[in-house]
Amino acid sequence: MRGGGLLVAGTTSDAGKSVVTAGICRWLVRKGLKVAPFKGQNMSLNSFVTREGAEIGRAQAMQAQAARVEPTALMNPVLLKPGSDRSSQVVLMGKPVGELSARGFFGGPGGSAPGKALHGGRQKELFEPVLACLEELRSTYDAVICEGAGSPAEINLRRTDIVNMGIARAARLPVVVVGDIDRGGVFAQFFGTTALLAPEDQELIAGYLVNKFRGDVTLLEPGLDMLHGLTGRRTFGVLPYAHGLGIDEEDGLRVSLRGAVRESVVAPPVGEDVLRVAVCAVPLMSNFTDVDALAAEPGVVVRFVDRAEELVDADLVVVPGTRGTVKALAWLRERGLADALARRAAEGRPVLGICGGFQVLGEHIEDEVESRAGAVDGLGLLPVRVRFAREKTLARPVGSALGERVEGYEIHHGVADVRGGEPFLDGCRVGSVWGTHWHGSLESDGFRRAFLREVASAAGRRFVPAPDTSFGELREEQLDRLGDLIEEHADTDALLRLIEEGAPSGLPFVPPGAP
Repeated sequence: MRGGGLLVAGTTSDAGKSVVTAGICRWLVRKGLKVAPFKGQNMSLNSFVTREGAEIGRAQAMQAQAARVEPTALMNPVLLKPGSDRSSQVVLMGKPVGELSARGFFGGPGGSAPGKALHGGRQKELFEPVLACLEELRSTYDAVICEGAGSPAEINLRRTDIVNMGIARAARLPVVVVGDIDRGGVFAQFFGTTALLAPEDQELIAGYLVNKFRGDVTLLEPGLDMLHGLTGRRTFGVLPYAHGLGIDEEDGLRVSLRGAVRESVVAPPVGEDVLRVAVCAVPLMSNFTDVDALAAEPGVVVRFVDRAEELVDADLVVVPGTRGTVKALAWLRERGLADALARRAAEGRPVLGICGGFQVLGEHIEDEVESRAGAVDGLGLLPVRVRFAREKTLARPVGSALGERVEGYEIHHGVADVRGGEPFLDGCRVGSVWGTHWHGSLESDGFRRAFLREVASAAGRRFVPAPDTSFGELREEQLDRLGDLIEEHADTDALLRLIEEGAPSGLPFVPPGAP
């Protein structure tokens, strides 16, 4: 039996597709349905490793958690990981298969690495595998909630689209378009998105969902009525602006932790002092969600920095992961941050490097894979030499550190040869400088508390970690809040009909249509 489905599209990037998809998943699973998320093609530097060793976008892993199912490669068959403004690594079914220029991926001349599976890599070649993944999920689950990418009205990309209307039309999925009213112009966005689609695509646009509304919803209703009159399509709900969700999305400075830090109510510290954490905002920063767990701790203040002066009052500096280790190293040197990190190490002030951040803290890097820069000197703060391998390490390690159990995940081409220091997860520690390839380790509550106690001691702060902070429980609370938003502010009966029955027949065409 084939399960129902829905595509959550957006008028723009960052309109709220990821969180709305997660909210619908949580609402449905609370109703007793077996539900899975899906995104045919994702572009993100925030990724996750599934239990079978596949790399997928963190947003889909978060949505799987919302659906209370184990994430798999089927949920995000194509992941693009930018390496520059013009090229990305292509990850197919959880494994890297080549590096492509944007022109090469979307249909112009371009190529993948020799011998790789894409064979010149055209996006349209991926359509059948993506559709097969969706159909496999629909044969297993009661409902599959799909997330689009960007806008379905990217008319320059429609011919090769495998994530918005291309997949919707092939699978006959009804589409709800999400718009961020907090940015303004949402009525024009809804109308224009619909009017730029071909008649066959418009047949699947069932209606709209307003996101991030502040104020009295009755003031919005005349506009919604006019929109219905212009398009013949209803609005399925008006979701209020929700502060401090801190949920993993894709990329950018406005999502995930940065939003949580800006918007959430900071709990008072348990001890006498707060702990200040500075995260170096390196180029091509990946998995900056690693520090979400620090921001969840009462009394820990996290900020992202790009100047040496901003490290002066930090009790801990984190050098996060990056898709461009050599580029990040040059950036740290150009901005004086490398010298500031060296001074901190000499003074015994805490520094933590994670993945690419761990690699830059080492003595030497040999890279003929990512940057092809060859031999490059690292910062020399840890006795580590790194060689980039063509095969990517994808793993879900479990171990211990500071007397506590730790779980994490690894996503890296760099292979570390640790030549000294104290063992620290798969890396090492020298004084108050730590380095590891393990992402997600700080989500292990006992280890995070032990690590923060070490940091506070080295920094001379009278900071005490809260004894009962559970990052997993906080994440579940956030996902329940998303489910509540859908249940309380959307027409769930109508959404359920869409998922089970598809788009209603007879939806009118809105001219002019696709050019």
